[in-house]
Amino acid sequence: MTLKLRPCAFFSKKLSPAERKYDVGNRELLAVVEALKVWRHWLEGAKHPFLIWTDHRNLEYIRQAKRLNPRQARWAMFFTRFVFTLSYKPGSQNVKADALSQLYDTEERSMDPTPILPASCLVAPVVWELDADIERASRAEPSWCPAGRLYVPSAVRDRLIYWAHTSPSSGHPGIGRTMRCLDGRYWWPTLAKDVRIYVSSCSVCAQCKAPRHLPRGKLQPLPVPQRPWSHLSVDFLTDLPPSQGYTTILVVVDRFSKSCHLLPLPGLPTALQTAEALFTHVFRHYGVPEDIVSDRGPQFTSRVWKAFMEHLGISVSLTSSFHPESNGQVERVNQDVGRFLRSYCQDRPGEWAKFVPWAEMAQNSLRHSSTNLTPFQCV
Repeated sequence: MTLKLRPCAFFSKKLSPAERKYDVGNRELLAVVEALKVWRHWLEGAKHPFLIWTDHRNLEYIRQAKRLNPRQARWAMFFTRFVFTLSYKPGSQNVKADALSQLYDTEERSMDPTPILPASCLVAPVVWELDADIERASRAEPSWCPAGRLYVPSAVRDRLIYWAHTSPSSGHPGIGRTMRCLDGRYWWPTLAKDVRIYVSSCSVCAQCKAPRHLPRGKLQPLPVPQRPWSHLSVDFLTDLPPSQGYTTILVVVDRFSKSCHLLPLPGLPTALQTAEALFTHVFRHYGVPEDIVSDRGPQFTSRVWKAFMEHLGISVSLTSSFHPESNGQVERVNQDVGRFLRSYCQDRPGEWAKFVPWAEMAQNSLRHSSTNLTPFQCV
């Protein structure tokens, strides 16, 4: 009577991209190595030798081979920890090992066109994971909520504030702006208090935000423009670490809508290059402005800059020397952009260039306290 062999364990593993490039012999040998690693606690130091069956005949000679590549040499050293024999078994007889990988089903099944998700879960082409979590948590914690808003249960509030405060489209804004991101759609009784506590304890904001203090003396603000992109403020954000070939950002701010454009540059440009950048990225979209406020950098005091602006009919306004408060709007945007880049690139300063579009979107998407609108809405 012959004994019937029965399996006591199964093991399978997906090949990595590098392992998929092995030839068939190395892949078969890899299967032996991985199996020995998985069942090492049974096989290493075993009292009796064990047998390995393979349907690849060349593996029978691997332990007597004179020439091995570096990978096979490492595996051969690993094999010395075991006492085993490799034996060839034709694939037609080695059916148990290949059964799972060679299943073939001839039965034709009809395809069910019904979608997996019920219609109640389909809100739009994109369903936010947080909204789904809020809906599930609301069933266990029902509560009254103002019309047009979604009540947020206590279990999801911290995650929702984290998403509104730290996502790349927000960029770690302050307490007021984070609250305005949420209160348009979500509601719970302690929304303002929870946002204030969360933002005040944010370690990234504490490390990256510039200090604030009240201005000394009375400010004399510049006249308020009457339409978007008619009066601009420009400045450079310099001395940035090299990133994708850029080290400088030209910051352009519309004094009416507070909208901004951030233009990465390979270095501090000349007057002509600055004028060309403004014409290419700003003037051709919004028209020629009436006035441009800038500091007294060499780009803005040169004859080329003055002649270019004079031909376009643009008046040039220069701030007082060593008095950046005269161009406070662009200086404030400089601080926000620097804070944004520090928040997301503090561990990888060489990658700030790819976050510049996100910084511009965040700056133009957040509601401004002076207009009570976002720059996108205002424009």
